[in-house]
Amino acid sequence: MSEKKNKESIQEKLKEKHFEAKIVRRIVFTVFVILMLALTGVIGGGYFYIKNALKPVSEDSTETTMVDIPIGSSPTAIGNILEENGIIHNGKAFRYYVKFKNESGFQAGEYELSPSMNLDEIIGFLKEGKVEQDVLFTITIPEGRQLEQIAIILENRIGLKEEDFLKTVNDKAFIESMIKKYPNVVTEEVLDEDVKYALEGYLFPATYPFYVENPTAEDVIDVMLQKTSEVLADDEVRIGMANRDLTPHQLLTLASLIEAEATVQTDRESIASVFYNRMDVGMPLQTDPTVLYALGEHKERTLYEHLEVDSPYNTYKHQGLPPGPIANAGVSSLQAAMHPAETEYYYFLATPDGEVLFNETLEQHNNDKNQHITNQDNS
Repeated sequence: MSEKKNKESIQEKLKEKHFEAKIVRRIVFTVFVILMLALTGVIGGGYFYIKNALKPVSEDSTETTMVDIPIGSSPTAIGNILEENGIIHNGKAFRYYVKFKNESGFQAGEYELSPSMNLDEIIGFLKEGKVEQDVLFTITIPEGRQLEQIAIILENRIGLKEEDFLKTVNDKAFIESMIKKYPNVVTEEVLDEDVKYALEGYLFPATYPFYVENPTAEDVIDVMLQKTSEVLADDEVRIGMANRDLTPHQLLTLASLIEAEATVQTDRESIASVFYNRMDVGMPLQTDPTVLYALGEHKERTLYEHLEVDSPYNTYKHQGLPPGPIANAGVSSLQAAMHPAETEYYYFLATPDGEVLFNETLEQHNNDKNQHITNQDNS
């Protein structure tokens, strides 16, 4: 009898466990179905939201609106302007679409746009510069120029007073507005107390079109910063900075040193390798252009007395990079800063004829100096 009761008890327990497992499976299945339905709803809702945002506001509309895109407008600003004028559904969707398609090079001006246009058509207009007004003039900023030199170019070219320009590039309120507008390029690093000019090296060397007769210093600086932003936003540049663990400020600073030391015949990648090799072993960079920048004047030769200048830019006295760029740098110098040659060089010397000699030891370097510099002085 006892054995029979035990069997019945075991069977009863098995039935209970089976029932519990069945209930658990039902609960799990129900939860799974609910989650899948919720996920489907989110994906479906997101899909239809995006699809609607990318469609024309009114496909059958025959109306047009004059839309003004100011100089230096970012994709975010352009999206907001287009939304406010009823040309697109959503400014954020425009910004994400532009980023997804890696679009850039939008031109300022007054555009005649219609709510019947899709995003690709609008982007095409903004990139091709199909504006109602023509380019009034262009300004070319060469590579290797400092802000004081750029100020002179602008005064000679468009009558923008040199002192007004230099005041603006160091105006804290304006700089902070540019930090907000271009956060991936201009950072708090430019406001360091040791930095001579906050935007030194940030105005990219290029030819710029202008559509208004008398652009302000703010207008000119803004459009140049937009160009720098576009250059640094390039995928290759972003990857290069990440691989070298460089901030935009550090990249522009190092590239400016390479630009300042380079000649027509120079292997910029080898110059970059010297700087990296020195920083790796704790040697000062000892690059003459930083001393001249600290002195604030051009000199044919850098003398030993000049090397004593008391300045954070003096790379003979201070290790590592100076507080900021000493000039603007072109694409080739930016590339060299991110992709230096693999060398054992710790020294280089520019000869009077423009050739740059590289050496691994101080002895070899001094031999080249005696041969190419001392002999030149004695001739």
